[in-house]
Amino acid sequence: MMKSRKKSIWVFGDYRNYYQNRVTLQLLSKAVDLASVIDAEVCALVVGHEIEEWIMEYTAHGADRILAIDHPSLESYSTEHYLALVEKLARERNPDILLIGATDFGREFAPRLAKRLGTGLSADCVGLDMTPEGLLVQVAPSFGGNMLAEIVTEEHRPQMATVRPGTFKEIPHNAERTAVVERLPLPEDLPVPRVRVIEYERAAERDHTIENATVIVCGGRGMGNKNNFKKLDDLAALLGGDVGATRPVVYAGWAGHDALVGQAGKHIKPKILFSFGISGAIQHTAGLGEADFIVAINKNPQATMMKMADVAVTADAADLLNHLIRELKKRIRD
Repeated sequence: MMKSRKKSIWVFGDYRNYYQNRVTLQLLSKAVDLASVIDAEVCALVVGHEIEEWIMEYTAHGADRILAIDHPSLESYSTEHYLALVEKLARERNPDILLIGATDFGREFAPRLAKRLGTGLSADCVGLDMTPEGLLVQVAPSFGGNMLAEIVTEEHRPQMATVRPGTFKEIPHNAERTAVVERLPLPEDLPVPRVRVIEYERAAERDHTIENATVIVCGGRGMGNKNNFKKLDDLAALLGGDVGATRPVVYAGWAGHDALVGQAGKHIKPKILFSFGISGAIQHTAGLGEADFIVAINKNPQATMMKMADVAVTADAADLLNHLIRELKKRIRD
C-alpha cells in the first residue's frame, strides 16, 4: 500500500443534486478546519462525466487537490463502479480521513465502502473534531437521539464518517483559488455491473429545502393539537419559508420526518427562526446552532428556548400564531 507523503482528508463530491443539497461544500469547509490541525491536504473526489464545472466549484470552495475520473460510462451512478473506483484509489493512496454526505447516496455508498476497506464508519454525524494526534472525533446521535456519542477510529484507516447536510457552513466561493487537478484514467479492470440503468427520471425539485431555508417556522407540543400545528404552514407560506418540527410532534403524527429539526433530524441555518410552543430540549436545540435570529413564543418564560431567543414572547403559541397570520394577511390586502 502506497502512503502519501502528506496527510490527506478526502471529501467525496456528490454533485447530482447540487443546487438543493450543498453538503459537499459544507464538508470541504470542515475539512479545511480539520486539515489545519494536522497539516493535511484537502482532496475532493469527482467521478462522472463532463465534470469540469464541479472541479472548478470544489476548488473554489476549499479543495487543495482534485482527483477526477471523467468517462461516459460514469454518467449514470452505478454502485458497483463507484465502489470499485474509490476503493482502488483509497488503497493506492491511503487517505487519513474520508468524508461523505449523509444523503440517500451516502447512506447507500459509505457503509459498503467501509466494509471493503476494512475500516469503521460513523453514520449521520452532527459534528466533527480533530485531536492533535490526528484522530477524527465523530459526533453522532445515539440511543434514539437522546445522547451524543464521540467516536474515534484508533487503528484502521481511513477514518470514515457521513455527515448530515446543514451541519457546517460552506466557505464562500473564491474564484481565485487554485488546486492540483489529477485527471485519472478509468481503470480497465472494473467489474461488470450486475445492475444496468435503462433510464432515469429526476424527481421534481423543490425551490428550497429546510436545510437551506432563510425563514423557518418551527412548532412543538405547545401548539396543542395537529390542527393548530398545521396553521404553521400558513405562516410559512406568508413569509416564504419552511416548517420545522420537534421530535414529539413528529412522533405524534402532526408532521413528517422530513420536518424534524435537531439531533435526530435536520440541522438548520435560517436568517430568522420562529419557535412556537417549543420548550428547548437539547435534542432539538442541537440543530439550531446556525440560526441568525430567533423569535420564541411560549407560555413559560423560563423555557430554554425563550432564553436562547433574541426576541421572547410570553403567550399561548396557537393564539399568537392566529393573530400573526390575520395581521400579515391584512397587511398584504392593504
